[in-house]
Amino acid sequence: MESQLLQPKQIFILSGQSNMAGRGGVFRDHHHHQHWDRVVPNECGPHPSIHRLSAHLRWEPALEPLHADIDATKVCGVGPGMAFANAVRERVGVVGLVPCAVGGTAIKEWARGEHLYESMVKRARESVKGGGEIKGLLWYQGESDTSTQHDADAYHGNMVELIENVREDLGLPSLPIIQVAIGSGDAKYIEKVREAQLGMKVPNVVCVDAKGLELKDDHLHLTTKAQVQLGQMLADAYIKHFVSSEDDAHPAL
Repeated sequence: MESQLLQPKQIFILSGQSNMAGRGGVFRDHHHHQHWDRVVPNECGPHPSIHRLSAHLRWEPALEPLHADIDATKVCGVGPGMAFANAVRERVGVVGLVPCAVGGTAIKEWARGEHLYESMVKRARESVKGGGEIKGLLWYQGESDTSTQHDADAYHGNMVELIENVREDLGLPSLPIIQVAIGSGDAKYIEKVREAQLGMKVPNVVCVDAKGLELKDDHLHLTTKAQVQLGQMLADAYIKHFVSSEDDAHPAL
């Protein structure tokens, strides 16, 4: 295991709010306390070639819930990260996941200089110190920006700025970004935010659409099954847009 952990990794940053952090399988008991049901689908199972960067900036075997020590004030369950990693590992080799998502966060909280943004950049920089390369940012956020017209109108500009900032701060001007078009949120302005996400014309930014994926009874969070589907959609998008046939020939390099 130790030798696997030392191999150069293809690193992916997982960021955004609760649906990226994962609420699949999280339920409320009759005392209104939240628990995770601990059900891990095969698609989200551990694998010797999938690692995660812990809150203490150490690489360790990746297990659900990936965000347990990152979105630490909430109960985390299954998100899209492990399903994504399992779906790409045969094509890319050793996968390193850098969880950064925090539930209930609006995009303005991810502006440069804000704690969440700076923590994400710090974690991303730390992730490459032992070798490896940051290959993409998976971003699922926007539900918190659907309540007011001001936030929804500002979303496109804020997201473009976030992409520019993270690419600049990591020294990766063409860093692949795969964002998820939200499938839930406040009905008032959800379409405005989705329009911004689906219509973004920035190089090396692609979008997958969560609309129609199964939601839990709260009408906000994806079920475990839907998270598996989303992880596979993200993997398909990554492979289609960002993995060349040359990469296939040398998956472990």
